[in-house]
Amino acid sequence: MKTIFSGIQPSGTLTIGNYLGAMKHFVDLQEDNNCYFCIVDEHAITVPQDRLKLRENIRSLAALYLASGIDSDKSTLFIQSEVPAHTQLGWMMQSISYIGELERMTQFKDKSHGKEAVSSSLLTYPPLMAADILLYNTDLVPVGDDQKQHLELTRNLAQRFNHKFNDIFTIPEISIPKVGARIMSLQEPTKKMSKSDENNKASIFMLDDEKKIEKKIKSAVTDSEGIVKYDKENKPGISNLLTIHASCTGETIETLEQKYEGKGYGEFKQDTANAVINVLKPLQQRYYELIDSQELDDILDKGADKANFAATKMIRKAKKAMGLGRVKKKK
Repeated sequence: MKTIFSGIQPSGTLTIGNYLGAMKHFVDLQEDNNCYFCIVDEHAITVPQDRLKLRENIRSLAALYLASGIDSDKSTLFIQSEVPAHTQLGWMMQSISYIGELERMTQFKDKSHGKEAVSSSLLTYPPLMAADILLYNTDLVPVGDDQKQHLELTRNLAQRFNHKFNDIFTIPEISIPKVGARIMSLQEPTKKMSKSDENNKASIFMLDDEKKIEKKIKSAVTDSEGIVKYDKENKPGISNLLTIHASCTGETIETLEQKYEGKGYGEFKQDTANAVINVLKPLQQRYYELIDSQELDDILDKGADKANFAATKMIRKAKKAMGLGRVKKKK
């Protein structure tokens, strides 16, 4: 049995891209693995947040995890800030990180570009991300390919710590899903679908109603060719819709190409919208049962207890390895 860790920021409502690229796969992973699913709220504050909205997003994300099929009897679902060891080890990881390697992080470059004032946490949050993963002896981290660079840094920091102090950290492997790993924007299909996109038509959110989903997919940018064919370079819009359709129905892209051969984009888009609606409808129903329930709080309390137990053991090892604190003399 392998230990798996994954964290998602509560910085807005999740998109179909978050579900198809990550959460959908978590349900299968929890059957044969020891899974930790973390709401990384401390990562969210690398950019300004409204405190009330942040709390609302944290609870909403927890409900979406469970509505997607995460079972609290099989997995540990918890909130990062409720486990103090994350920030403790994050600081220790910062102490062995180099400014140069943090400045090379693509996400730091993207989020800081053109801004006069940038939070220092935007630069230093990758060591906190490393701490999130290393606290639980994680073997495997399922991520989108845009997070691969951060995972490479995590591996480097774990190896650096093990070499310099003591061999206590497991070196995690990276797992990127082959299908649906990168769902693109409906309006700019050359860039990733984002929950923070200013263009509301660009993203399908997990809590969108049927009419919104249908409208967004029907207005998705495609091309004038009228041929349903996967060609990421020349037909990015149609290729993206094929990926979404295939991920929702379990059909292969090749099967879908044959199915819509000689048919226009109208029918294909309608069927894609129906496929998304069929996936999201039962999730939304379960979400609204959970969001204001005591059941959700009980599950998060249980998850915090389990995570704290495991993380506290690891932080003690790490502090001892670095020489922090004191060794009490035997009486």
